[in-house]
Amino acid sequence: MNLKPTSNSTFNVERSTFDVPPKAPRPMIKNMPKGETINLCDLVDYQPGQVISRTLAQNKHLNLTVFAFAQGEGLSTHHSTGDAMVQVLDGTGTLTIDGEPHTVPAGQTIVLPANVPHAVDAPEDFKMLLTVVKPV
Repeated sequence: MNLKPTSNSTFNVERSTFDVPPKAPRPMIKNMPKGETINLCDLVDYQPGQVISRTLAQNKHLNLTVFAFAQGEGLSTHHSTGDAMVQVLDGTGTLTIDGEPHTVPAGQTIVLPANVPHAVDAPEDFKMLLTVVKPV
């Protein structure tokens, strides 16, 4: 739009009636309370025969999700364009990286390298925090 004054007066675009107030910023972290301590395990509940997830942050460079895997459930072999860090919060999970299984108990962390096939299995109920960081 090419706006010009109709007289010799100055035209201030910043203060014109065409201004639209800025939108409130979207929260960067969502789906959890802010300003209080929480246990991440409380964000997702076990459901028999299901994998439950809650996304906390997601953009083109970062994905932060809490999962609850019921015993016997899992995610089939796949890969990601970013490194994926798994922090097991409860129970024990089996994470297979390029065909090699790793048993990861609560309190332990493992990194799944970018572009390498991996899978997740739940030999028992387990919860995890997944952080995927993709290239800029």
